[in-house]
Amino acid sequence: MIRKFITRLLGRQPTLGKRVDVPHARHQIDASQLPNSALTVVRTLQQAGFEAYIVGGAVRDLLLGLKPKDFDVATNATPEQVKPLFRRALLIGRRFRIVHVLFGREVIEVSTFRATPVEHSAVDGDARNARALADKHHAVDASGRVLRDNVWGPQEQDAARRDFTVNALYYDPTRDIVVDYHHGLRDLKARTLRMIGDPAQRYREDPVRLLRVARFAAKLGFTIAPGTRAPIAGHAELLQGVPSARLFDETIKLLQTGHALASLEQLRALGLHHGLLPLLDLALGQPGGEAFVTAALGDTDARLAQGKTASPSFLFASLLWPQVASHWRAAQAEGVPAIAALDQAADEVLGAQSARLAIQRRIASDMREVWQLQPRLARRTARYAEALLEHPRFRAAFDFLLLRARTGDAPPELASWWEEYQHADAQQRATLLEQATRDSGADAAKRRRRRRRKPARSDASASADAGDTADTADTAD
Repeated sequence: MIRKFITRLLGRQPTLGKRVDVPHARHQIDASQLPNSALTVVRTLQQAGFEAYIVGGAVRDLLLGLKPKDFDVATNATPEQVKPLFRRALLIGRRFRIVHVLFGREVIEVSTFRATPVEHSAVDGDARNARALADKHHAVDASGRVLRDNVWGPQEQDAARRDFTVNALYYDPTRDIVVDYHHGLRDLKARTLRMIGDPAQRYREDPVRLLRVARFAAKLGFTIAPGTRAPIAGHAELLQGVPSARLFDETIKLLQTGHALASLEQLRALGLHHGLLPLLDLALGQPGGEAFVTAALGDTDARLAQGKTASPSFLFASLLWPQVASHWRAAQAEGVPAIAALDQAADEVLGAQSARLAIQRRIASDMREVWQLQPRLARRTARYAEALLEHPRFRAAFDFLLLRARTGDAPPELASWWEEYQHADAQQRATLLEQATRDSGADAAKRRRRRRRKPARSDASASADAGDTADTADTAD
């Protein structure tokens, strides 16, 4: 009876799977790909008498023959039990308490097996005690979104709490087995992304899972299971309740997987591209915005494919540029000088975005500098050119100019000039500056000629001239 009451109070218990231990002959994970840091964490926990496994995306990627980006460990030790076992370890988080074990600049994230409040409370006493425990360790909002979740439990419940079957796999390098509760290996082989439990409920618990579906489907090239896909459009509005800082973090992940263009296509296919990520939604709505955004994301994917890094500030500067450029043009049309107009446009766009997507101050500052250098790059005088080359954001601003030129937003000859200038010697630079001065003079002369054109004549004058012309023509004939 108490169980039924708690279930009504806290929601439906996730479906528990049956544990299957998969031997090396079937999983064939190459343990030599595991870093010493991850192995050290697992072995230290096991030697202290706890269970410990490599978990989640690292196991999935190893099984797919991919190189994991990072390694997480899951254990039945509580955060307070984990921390003293390591010389450099930090307890972090309130919503989900975890431990970060530090190895130089590398971080191994250690999480404790999480249980459902239903199971935890049912064995701890009556309904009053259950409610007190739930309030302390587990909280949800009116829509069902989990706000706090620090209820510890057995591994089978931890597996049920994970999002996709392919992410609910545990690898024990000591025994060389993969533990599978929800047919994750079967879905990996079928290249299918499937939510564990009732997808609609899981989206309500954490609306960011809507974006994770798009991200993983794009990154892995997997098909989304029909049951996982069906509720997405109807739950899209839940993302409006996600804190802006967390939405920013998830957007970074979405766009820096090396499959940003595929992620954008998935967002569109799932109906998530309107209103959920305002930054992308508004950028795509600007004239020429789609071409610019597509080029920016394509460049990001190419850099990551080459093993290079992709700066979040450059990426977000590119995604917001169609809006900034639109505001910039509007301000100049009202008579605001170009540089002041650009500052005004940046203020307007960043201000509008901050309410929904909390772009970090440092990143926003870098974005502004890249934008502010664009009109300055058009001033090709000796004083400006040398100063710009020394600017710490010159390379990013130049790459941004190349992107603009490629999509028709800036003169290609300007980008070519700066390409030559930065690699030229002193004599060549002097020649290029002379050329730029001549070009600027010619452009100024054209503008003056346009301004000196006579105003349009009256209809009467035009008719008289037309008559004179006609008479002359008749005479000539």
